[in-house]
Amino acid sequence: MNAKRVVADLRELAARTSTPEGAQRLAWGPVWRDARVWFKGKVDELGLHIRTDAAGNNWVTLPGSSPRTVIVGSHLDSVPNGGWLDGCLGVVAGLEALRMHAGSKPPVTLTLVDWADEEGARFGRSLLGSGAAAGSLKIDDVRELKDRQGTRLVDALAENGVALDRMLDAHSELTEIPARAYLELHIEQGPVLESMNKATGVVLGTFGVERHMLRFTGQAAHSGSTPIPMRRDAFLAAAQTALECRDIATRHSKPGAGVVCTVGIVNVEPKIVTAVPGVCEISLDQRALDPAVLAAMLADAHAASEKAARENNVSVEWRKLWQIEPRPFDPALLRLCEEAVREETGDAPRLPSGPLHDAAEMVPHMPVVMMFAYSSNGLSHCKEEDTPEDYLEKTIRAYLRLVQKTIAHVADKEVRRDSGQGARS
Repeated sequence: MNAKRVVADLRELAARTSTPEGAQRLAWGPVWRDARVWFKGKVDELGLHIRTDAAGNNWVTLPGSSPRTVIVGSHLDSVPNGGWLDGCLGVVAGLEALRMHAGSKPPVTLTLVDWADEEGARFGRSLLGSGAAAGSLKIDDVRELKDRQGTRLVDALAENGVALDRMLDAHSELTEIPARAYLELHIEQGPVLESMNKATGVVLGTFGVERHMLRFTGQAAHSGSTPIPMRRDAFLAAAQTALECRDIATRHSKPGAGVVCTVGIVNVEPKIVTAVPGVCEISLDQRALDPAVLAAMLADAHAASEKAARENNVSVEWRKLWQIEPRPFDPALLRLCEEAVREETGDAPRLPSGPLHDAAEMVPHMPVVMMFAYSSNGLSHCKEEDTPEDYLEKTIRAYLRLVQKTIAHVADKEVRRDSGQGARS
């Protein structure tokens, strides 16, 4: 259990794949491929081999006495100018878990996965590789995607040996693995652990997401000659809705669980300083861990938008962008995770994950849990992303404890099941 070696590996990867502006491991690009070359070299040192599935996910398997499998992993890809820990922390810590068992035969099989294109930073579809493995990816939804340079997703995939229309073959490959647990380590990417001055957190699950575009349509008019009571100002209706959605999130927030709501895009037409906006589009991203709360927030947002439209004499239309239900994690693994964190740090705070992670795609298929590392200043997806090194090492050791506990848990369940079968026979 060598946490310092994990940190050294992370710094080595950062030096190789970053510029002064941050990490540059954009999925399907040359720096990402170089990161995978680096990863392959580390795997080769263990005498193990990488298998790449139909979606471009990399798998490394250490066979155990039983084929029943504990999967550890995360992703090597980053956003442009990203952080040195985001994603790769879980992969490199998983590599250390393999090292701990290399040269021996653990009681169950241990598998490390490096998911392809978790970020979705280039083509806009997050969890691409894990979504294909989970069977949730809809091929036709991504077929026409292009990056900002006009490169098609299908061509970028082909450059990396992945055929878009075969990506769902990764699902059948995943279902062939007798997976009994999935464990993921990730930097928190937020300020909660820092606010508590806690090195490590136990993740309850990932928020569900409702993401929509709202289009308010009124009438463009001259800003000087149109009296305010006679205007049909689409922007004011949108702004009123955005403010009300913030209040909706506040009303539905629960202690320790939390909900969030964000308006991240605002487009107005005709976008002239002397014109009343006739059209305004806004994005609405709502997240919660409780599905009933998420549904109530969405209903309240619909009502708020319609009220704002009426009061400003405009119309409103909704268009769904994306949705995923809340994904709570496995109670038994949560207990093991708490034990591991408490043994290493003395305390095990619980918190939900607002950002999505590959772990969310695994929840329908196997027991899942995540562990979070402290984020300095709550920052991620930027070059300033960091964790104090002593906190980072504590978190890595806690995660490796979790791997050990989970292997023992899965092996024990297998023994007890087999004993029960023997007694019945």
